[in-house]
Amino acid sequence: MTIHLLKCFGATPGGGNPALVVEHDTGTETERQQFARERQVSACVFIDRQPDGAIVLDYFYPHTRSPLCLHATLAAAHVLLAAPGAPASVTVRTAMRGQSLMLARRGADLLIGLAPQTAPSVEIERYLPSELMGQHMHLASPPVVASIGSPKLLLEVADSTTLRALRPNLELIADWGRLHGVNGCYVYCKLADGHYEGRNFNHPDPAMEDSATGVAAGALALHLQQSLSLSQGHVTQQPCLIRVEYAEGEIWVGGMVQSST
Repeated sequence: MTIHLLKCFGATPGGGNPALVVEHDTGTETERQQFARERQVSACVFIDRQPDGAIVLDYFYPHTRSPLCLHATLAAAHVLLAAPGAPASVTVRTAMRGQSLMLARRGADLLIGLAPQTAPSVEIERYLPSELMGQHMHLASPPVVASIGSPKLLLEVADSTTLRALRPNLELIADWGRLHGVNGCYVYCKLADGHYEGRNFNHPDPAMEDSATGVAAGALALHLQQSLSLSQGHVTQQPCLIRVEYAEGEIWVGGMVQSST
């Protein structure tokens, strides 16, 4: 087994959301989940090379297996594309749903190309955002569920002050998400300069809040039907920057990857 610890989507040198990339592992799903639980890193991705040459990515958070995690995918792209003689791009697929992902390098950034996915059809009751957030919510736009592979409930608030002060009901979010096939809430706001800031609420432990959530940034670009840049990680003190390029039928999510010492 070979293990790489990387930081992804960092906005500053040495920053970013950590991920473990594991190569040459033959463990079972149960063993991989135990590995992720013991490491307590925000995400682990196992690179499985198939006999036919295909590359499969298998994602685990400390508390659950995941169909897709883009900051872990970005870390895997760093490993796959940095090797001597590696190609400029490579296509992989996900373990749980067989989703195709294109991994590529552009200058200092790594990029993940993927197609929009069908989101669960969920009736969002008027009171739901307030219940999930544990306070009365004045949303800036109607809530919506969108997906590029891991569905998110998107909630827009007025400003970053409101966003950063949120202390949601994480247990209720997890229960609601399991019931409807939605992987947590992504709360965001539009900043004065036209960029966006967001927070992801998915992990039941508030100490494990994600510092960068690529699937949510992609889902937001899909919902807004526009390219965007999104800041995350202010609350976790790991400032991150996610760039999303939107085109009809195609989304590219990219950012920096740095080795962690």
